[in-house]
Amino acid sequence: MSKRSPADLGPMLECDVPPEMPVLPLMSTLVFPLGVTSIQIRVEQSKALLRDYADPDTLIALVFSPATREEDIKAEELSKVGMAARVIRMLNMPGGNIQVTLEGLRRVGVEEILRTDPYLVARVSCPVEGDGKPEEVHEWISRILVLLRTLSQLDTSYPPELDNIFGMNLGDPGLFADTVGSIVRFPVETKRQIIEELNIVRRLRLVADGLDAEIARLTVAEDVVRRTTAQMEKSQKEFFLRQQLMEIRRLLGEGDPQEQLVRQILERAEGLGLPPRVRSVVSEETNRLRYLAPSSQESGVVRNYLDWVLSLPWTRQELPGIQLEEVQRRLDEEHYGLGKMKDRILEFLAVLKLKKNMRGPVLCFAGPPGTGKTSLGASIARAMGREFVRMSVGGVRDEAEIRGHRRTYIGSRPGKILRSLQECRSNAPVFMIDEIDKMGHDALGDPAAALLEVLDPEQNQHFVDHYIEIPFDLSETLFITTANVLEFIPPALLDRLEIIPTSGYMEEEKLQIARRHLTPRQAKEHGLAETDIDFEDAALIKMMREYTREAGVRQLERAIGTFCRRAARQRTTGYTGSWRFREEDVEPALGPAYFMPEMAEGQAEIGVATGLAWTTTGGDLLLIEALKMSGAGRVIVTGQLGDVMKESVQAAHSYTRARAELLGIHPSLFDEYDLHIHFPEGAVPKDGPSAGITIVMAIASALAEAPLRNDVAMTGEVTLRGKVLGVGGLKEKVMAAYRAGIRTVVFPADNVKDLVEIPDTVREKMNFLAVSTVDEVFQHAFVGVAERIAELEAKEAARAERAAKRRAAKRKAARKKTAAQKRTRRKTGKKPARTRTGKQNRGARAKLRRAAKER
Repeated sequence: MSKRSPADLGPMLECDVPPEMPVLPLMSTLVFPLGVTSIQIRVEQSKALLRDYADPDTLIALVFSPATREEDIKAEELSKVGMAARVIRMLNMPGGNIQVTLEGLRRVGVEEILRTDPYLVARVSCPVEGDGKPEEVHEWISRILVLLRTLSQLDTSYPPELDNIFGMNLGDPGLFADTVGSIVRFPVETKRQIIEELNIVRRLRLVADGLDAEIARLTVAEDVVRRTTAQMEKSQKEFFLRQQLMEIRRLLGEGDPQEQLVRQILERAEGLGLPPRVRSVVSEETNRLRYLAPSSQESGVVRNYLDWVLSLPWTRQELPGIQLEEVQRRLDEEHYGLGKMKDRILEFLAVLKLKKNMRGPVLCFAGPPGTGKTSLGASIARAMGREFVRMSVGGVRDEAEIRGHRRTYIGSRPGKILRSLQECRSNAPVFMIDEIDKMGHDALGDPAAALLEVLDPEQNQHFVDHYIEIPFDLSETLFITTANVLEFIPPALLDRLEIIPTSGYMEEEKLQIARRHLTPRQAKEHGLAETDIDFEDAALIKMMREYTREAGVRQLERAIGTFCRRAARQRTTGYTGSWRFREEDVEPALGPAYFMPEMAEGQAEIGVATGLAWTTTGGDLLLIEALKMSGAGRVIVTGQLGDVMKESVQAAHSYTRARAELLGIHPSLFDEYDLHIHFPEGAVPKDGPSAGITIVMAIASALAEAPLRNDVAMTGEVTLRGKVLGVGGLKEKVMAAYRAGIRTVVFPADNVKDLVEIPDTVREKMNFLAVSTVDEVFQHAFVGVAERIAELEAKEAARAERAAKRRAAKRKAARKKTAAQKRTRRKTGKKPARTRTGKQNRGARAKLRRAAKER
């Protein structure tokens, strides 16, 4: 690297640089060598500097600061390379500011900040600039000249001969780079890098890169302007040509395409026989369409609206009458069981047939998944000869999904109700709204509230969709809804529904469904004949008990599909026979059992009671364990219980303590022992009061150390008075006991009416014990309790008899005394001394105590 003499930089660079110079920080403006710049100074520190160095013969250092505000300028953040400059002119401005014109001379290096008050002063040096290879320098200069030519062509603010000007005045390469950097509108950061770069080749490369970036920016901007101009010219050209075409058609006697479209819409509307209100709206919209340009956005919105209006089924259709026999045949043929649901559906349709209209309550099929609720709606539609529409509202959160969007929104359309009717082309279908309990709501609205008008027979004659904005008659539509959990349905909506509950299928019903429907359907779906697949009853029962645990039959159908896939694979290998699967074929096909079969305890145990529970998949056994241990009378409860069940444990414990004498339990045991009550399967949440009597039996067995019968299952709510209250789900609970091999069930007397729901084949094999008090449960759950109760009742009767005799003797003595007093009064003529009653004696004693206190 060679050292250049200042004489090579021209006379303006032949200035001496003192070792110390005042520093003027610059933020958004940079000065290059031989460049003249005018800036306005607002900072007091910089004003003081300029006042002291206003003489053109003195030098100041212009240094770049990365600060964005003048008050944020810091000495340690200043650039290490600045520009020595001199003040050419200063001008005082309004507000105390100073307008100063500066001329850059040469680069200086900022070695150290010596002081900051009253302004910055730094020790500076003259940095040495490095030369590069002449051929490399020449190559970069040539490239810069080409880029300058391109820049002047893209940006007309630069002179067209910009490259020629620089080419004709080439001198020092470093000064050439500085001059280009000062003329071209580079970003401040690029200019800073050019000033700080001392190597000539790298400085030229920075200038070239900056020119490339500037040309790329201008090319993109020019492209955008060119495309915009071309689009505008195209639109103007199309408009001009359309006007010419309209005039040519007018001269030839041809009609306007827009007018032809309007006539087509009106002719279509006339053929549909629309109601007067709809015809009026169509006429208004077509009149608007006449005066709109075909290419305008509003024209497309109107055409889309008219298409929707004309595609809706406004007119009433002639429907076949309701044939109850056909409906019943269809329901029995396509669905096994569900007797109550079928009866209620037939009753509902019978009422509609007599009324000859569809106005009536909206049915809601409520029950666990997979119990045939949706398919029932399809069967009703087929039996009535109507179209079937299914709309799932699970997860719907926006009211517009029901009522549609306003026409002002881009891409708006009617809601799901009218879209479904448009698709089926009928205003009187069987319309099933599925999963009505799974709707949500948020800031966009409440879809459940929008359904109130749809499902209310008093309002749905004039249902208004936000998009159509014309009342639509939904009174001929037969709405049916489905739900799994009624608690999730808003009360206002639930009030408009007539609930038809289904609790799921019994094991015997599932067996028949599998034979009549599931197996033939799965065989057909897997390319087999319906008669190719058959199962033994034991195989189906094993699948139901050990591989599925559900109220419906979906998982059972999937298990049957596994066997059908195996059979289909064998069919492709050339096997032509049929298949009959046995119980031992289940595990090889489905793998290890998913669930352990429900079985009663093997023997009677102390502290273990067998209860019954209702679940969404049917009934289940509920074992309750109680254990006493030395302690201080605490009651510990485990098993993930809800608040209601925890309260049932407290009530059961209190009642057991009150009946300790009956059970032969010493009262001190309740204070000397802790009691731990556990409900197995701790990962499963449990709640409800129906385990009350079972908890009482478990506590009593643990404290009395008496085993409970393992062949008795029980259910019922207990009160502190020992009453047994009714519970729900008795049918499912009895079926759970039946599957587990338990044939004796203790249940509340209030639930005797529910025994009719239990299949006859099961009811004949069961021993039902209806109880009204917990003492009756003791007799059935424990051995010897009946004799103990009889003994206690005898003792109680004897005590009552002795008490009655004593009361009779007292009354007799009192009568004798009264008679003697009367005889004495008759003989002496004096009244007997009056004795005070107990109340009078207490009053006298209280009076004496008050007098004593006053003294």
